Amino acid sequence: MTARAEPAAGNEPVIMALPNGRILDEVMPLLQRMGIEPEPAFADPASRQLRFATSDPGLAIIRVRAFDVATFVAFGAAQLGVAGNDVLMEFDYSEIYAPLDLDIGHCRMMVAAPADWIGHEDPRSWSHLRVATKYPEVTRRHFAARGVQAECIKLNGAIELGPSLGLCRHIVDLVQTGATLAANGLVEVEHIADVSSRLIVNRPALKTRPAAVGSWIERFRAATARQ
Repeated sequence: MTARAEPAAGNEPVIMALPNGRILDEVMPLLQRMGIEPEPAFADPASRQLRFATSDPGLAIIRVRAFDVATFVAFGAAQLGVAGNDVLMEFDYSEIYAPLDLDIGHCRMMVAAPADWIGHEDPRSWSHLRVATKYPEVTRRHFAARGVQAECIKLNGAIELGPSLGLCRHIVDLVQTGATLAANGLVEVEHIADVSSRLIVNRPALKTRPAAVGSWIERFRAATARQ
């Protein structure tokens, strides 16, 4: 792919893409530790606004879906972002530099299967699997490394329903506590990767605006060290 950053003009703020959901809740204390407060509309659940000024005129925030953070940063629409390494593994954008693990958003990427199927198969005997996941690239690479062909069915949610409805026998998904798997009769059978959220940077922006972008990397580094 050929994503490139457009140079920002003059005194325009650095734009940071943040993901909706649990990670947003975990990253906000980091921003507060840095003295950054978004404008009031950011906390208004009725607001349809997606871009927000902050208490620092050098930083603006956009709030997008977790998978879209990497795309906004890779194509230079945002110079900074916060994304899980699950997203980085799936898209593998060469334009993204991930200088810092923020030590938030911890979970794991797992292969899971119905609990009542365990004992009826040996993972070492797998040659072909049908797998429901929102991570088809990671899934294919993981199984290909073992000589297993993975037929991936891409879902964006409700992945745990796949086995019970006959869509597949296995899923690949993120697991935090395991409660959702258990509630749907699934168990973890194979570990793929540990996941945490990273500060990500658009590489061309780091070259064209080294002082502005570099200073935010260092501020995040200092805030993370104080957790």
